[in-house]
Amino acid sequence: QVQLVESGGGLVQAGGSLRLSCAASGLTFSAYAMAWFRQAPGKEREFVSGIRKSGESNGYADSVKGRFTISRDNAKNTVYLQMNSLKPEDTAVYYCAASALRATRIRDAYGYWGQGTQVTVSS
Repeated sequence: QVQLVESGGGLVQAGGSLRLSCAASGLTFSAYAMAWFRQAPGKEREFVSGIRKSGESNGYADSVKGRFTISRDNAKNTVYLQMNSLKPEDTAVYYCAASALRATRIRDAYGYWGQGTQVTVSS
């Protein structure tokens, strides 16, 4: 049974930092591309960042470029999202996702999803 478990969310002031983690189990982690998506209230789930099986980034949404960094540790079956200079508009539930196909920004390509972790940035 595949499980993706996010952690690290919380309440932070604007300008602060958080590091999200997503621990994977039940799959061969190194064989999957991983990604972070987020969903704010009343909005669609959107791509934040992705990372290839090799560890090379698959890019970032324009809104987070230069502030967020994705990484993975295949030995720990974990993908991370370092979020710096947080803004109120970053407030959302953040989800990690796994794709057996390829690294992509397309939501439907990801077959496995975590339950999400709430990030709230106060102004």
